[in-house]
Amino acid sequence: MTGTLAPRIRDEIQRLGGGGMTWVDFGTAVADVLATAIPFHAWCCHTVDPGTILFTGSVNRNVGCSGSWLAHHEYVIEDVNKWSFLARSGRIAGATSIDTHGEPSRSIRHRSQETHGFGDELRVSLVADGIYWGAAALLRRADEAWFTEGEVRTLATLAPVIATGLRRAMLARPISPYVGGPVDHGPGVVVFDEHGEPESISGAAERWIGELVEEPPPSSPSESKTVQAIAARARAITPGTDPLELAARARVRTRSGAWLLLYGTRLSGGTGDRTAVIIHPATPQDVAPVIALSYGLTDRECQVAVQCVQGRVTKEIARALTMSPYTVQDHLKSIFDKTGVRSRGELVGQIFLDHYATRWEAPAGATPGLLVRGISPDEP
Repeated sequence: MTGTLAPRIRDEIQRLGGGGMTWVDFGTAVADVLATAIPFHAWCCHTVDPGTILFTGSVNRNVGCSGSWLAHHEYVIEDVNKWSFLARSGRIAGATSIDTHGEPSRSIRHRSQETHGFGDELRVSLVADGIYWGAAALLRRADEAWFTEGEVRTLATLAPVIATGLRRAMLARPISPYVGGPVDHGPGVVVFDEHGEPESISGAAERWIGELVEEPPPSSPSESKTVQAIAARARAITPGTDPLELAARARVRTRSGAWLLLYGTRLSGGTGDRTAVIIHPATPQDVAPVIALSYGLTDRECQVAVQCVQGRVTKEIARALTMSPYTVQDHLKSIFDKTGVRSRGELVGQIFLDHYATRWEAPAGATPGLLVRGISPDEP
């Protein structure tokens, strides 16, 4: 990329990020912009839950892969340039040809893609302010030149502005809003056998999966990329190491704007090592940390914002977070500036409750939902 082209593309991506697009439209527009500097034949983009780095949505163009294939290659087997590794290591972007030292067939993922006519792959993890929000890949055909080190550096340089736009786009208007208000299908469940093959699925699960943002849609509900990622994580967890079962969870925003909580668990009794993925509406406590960070709030601002969602006044927030009331007010001013609201009522009503489209409520005394942590090189 030339010296004059890089700033132009960065500015264009930044402009797209402020346009109020859905994340699907934003990702598509970014791919069009990138193609002017880094030619490619196919691409995919995935959102992830920043607390558990599990997929929550996906868009594929000119490339198809099943949910089980994607989950297996990202969450089960070891391979070069897994998105989670690129995020944790700080490398952000990598090309298969370069990182296999010119022998892409050393990559299990490449050997599988090669059967479909694909050649080199350039992957990027979308990290903003130390938080991992999404993943993308650009692919070339087998008869096309490999990606260059310069193209890898270009994508790594552009990744933060793409990530910033993506995290904000995740809160944009719903893709297909409900007519007449939100729908509650009730809890749904998908059961997998000891080999990871779908065994049974409830009608509610099928309906919820039909509302996930996955383009193209899965060949069958149990092949949902989000569901398969959670099931793979649940199977991979060593028994007894995650007693609260927090690792195999994801908060997912549907096409209507409602938020769901999906979590995986091992099943006892019966035959084999079966796994279930449960789907139901998320509580405000589950969703608030993700929404807060999507607006670029700091950790301390997120804590103050969540306290506001819980209805606490300034003195109560100060006491709970061990800070002075003046410091709380300073944080609130910064929160209002970043979210574009003018009062606590607007913060709770227009920012948080607008993203909580369900009649379910958290039980009294419930523990906080999933937290969001920055990417650390020491994470598994």
